[in-house]
Amino acid sequence: MTGATHTAPEPPDDSYLRSLTAATADAVAKAEPPGSDHAGAPAALREQVTAAVSEHGDDLVALSRDLHANPEVGFAEHRSVREVAALLERHGHHAEIGLGGLDTAMRASAGTAGPHIAVLAEYDALPGIGHACGHNIICTTAVGGFLGAASVITAAGGRVSLIGTPAEEGGGGKETLARAGVFDDVDAVIMLHPFSHDIALHPFLGRRQLEMIFHGVGAHAAAQPFMGRNALDAAVTAYQGVAALRQHLPPGDRVHGVFTDGGARPNVVPERAALLFYLRSMRPETLRDLADRLAAIARGAAEVTGCGVELAWDAQPPYLPIRFNHALAGRWAVNQEPCGRKPLPPGVVPDFLTGSTDLGNLSYRMPAIHPMIAVSEPTVALHTKEFAAAAGSPSGDRAVVDGALGLALTAVDYLADNELRAATHREFEDAGGPLDVPEFFT
Repeated sequence: MTGATHTAPEPPDDSYLRSLTAATADAVAKAEPPGSDHAGAPAALREQVTAAVSEHGDDLVALSRDLHANPEVGFAEHRSVREVAALLERHGHHAEIGLGGLDTAMRASAGTAGPHIAVLAEYDALPGIGHACGHNIICTTAVGGFLGAASVITAAGGRVSLIGTPAEEGGGGKETLARAGVFDDVDAVIMLHPFSHDIALHPFLGRRQLEMIFHGVGAHAAAQPFMGRNALDAAVTAYQGVAALRQHLPPGDRVHGVFTDGGARPNVVPERAALLFYLRSMRPETLRDLADRLAAIARGAAEVTGCGVELAWDAQPPYLPIRFNHALAGRWAVNQEPCGRKPLPPGVVPDFLTGSTDLGNLSYRMPAIHPMIAVSEPTVALHTKEFAAAAGSPSGDRAVVDGALGLALTAVDYLADNELRAATHREFEDAGGPLDVPEFFT
């Protein structure tokens, strides 16, 4: 046989996806949004916030569309952050660009002493497919949330900040800023994420990265294979070990990896081979255990094949799963009702339809919420060209205005309602209080 041959891949059977979609639609239709035991800010303040966000609506949508048309990847969001700063300046707020050692981080603040809540903006895009995670919407809802809350900050009391956090897509900008002290005087953080459903509380998985680098002994694969130690064999053994581990993982845990080096030529025993894995889990403790188990697999594969192994952890900061705060998320749900939205409680949309975010790291330092706002059809997944289109569509524009109002009202509720604020922090303490994130995996 000569020449190249080609066969097409077999398409996956979508029967499970179709049944899951149908079951989810039925559960969504029956679900009720979580309520709130707290009154939030006085009605007069809420009316002023609503008017302020409405006044800024056209500017916010225009900014969202502009960011969508000019995507920039993590740590290179220079134009994006300048556009945000320019909009803030037009509305009387100075934005500091460059903080915590990150050139594309930014901060603007209103108010003085008292409780301090920060609204978080992300504006990085994905290589090749632009804002397929909808960060243009995350950014502009945060800007609108800040402007709305800042318009009543004297009456609400305390302080509200807008903090722009670069490179959520794998760069861990929030963790970098936290380690630099940017959040040291912040009491709570809020943000949202576009999605296929409105959800008040949705889990995101913790994530670590592990590169397994195996070192063998090169040799001529035909003449003297007995003088070699095959690093590719070690890598294949490790990959198979991880595959065997998968059936014993807790529900929700995920491990996925690729070969990044497997040798250069078939007639040379590979002296180097490497794998890159992502490890995800719903709890910090199970993520740590998963990391320990993969490390043991790597060491075992090296021993079996007579190779050495190097484990390189977390080229970017690890991501923790999100810790829920029901008290604050309940107010978000209430604040979306005037927009005609009914944010779902947890568990209605399957928990495994999720990813990871560096907001999880902040949620173990202080109370945080990360609700989802619908911009696409239920079957559209994040990080696809279809979701990128939705993020720049009229449904994305509507989410910008609705989300900005929800964030602004929730921020003002937190500042103005002492009982809500106390409940928010009591829940955080009852869940374990602050976690020493940098030390957790050491």
